[in-house]
Amino acid sequence: MKGRKRHIVVDVLGLVLGGYVSAANVSDVKAAPGVLVWVLQMYQRIVKVLADKGYRGNLGKLLQQFFEQEGRQVEVEISQRAEDAKGFQVEPKRWIVERTWTWLENARILNRDYERLPENHEGMIYVVMIRLMLQRLTKNRRTWNRETA
Repeated sequence: MKGRKRHIVVDVLGLVLGGYVSAANVSDVKAAPGVLVWVLQMYQRIVKVLADKGYRGNLGKLLQQFFEQEGRQVEVEISQRAEDAKGFQVEPKRWIVERTWTWLENARILNRDYERLPENHEGMIYVVMIRLMLQRLTKNRRTWNRETA
């Protein structure tokens, strides 16, 4: 997207836990604490964060310093491509986030930049994810009713 960079934190199912929209010229490592600290405070049970190569740097140290006051350990693991890999290879666990991006990109409101403020665009990420979850719930409910009838 021109002029904006979207950062999301997802769980193992690919459901969005938190999102942050920043200017496109902000590096990933500088924008990551904007969403990660909030998500880690909201969800106390998270002890490990998997991130791609764009987030390498001092992100792990920054999170450790922030949460060591609470006595909480948060590990940051950066996904790396195998050194002996040639051509395309799927990185472990990376596909979960990529699948979520695909789900979000199917929404027209996120493909076109209709929102003027990044906060509004961030809100639309949550709205699209809520819509996707509701569609799944109603789909599962319909099949459950058919089976019991």
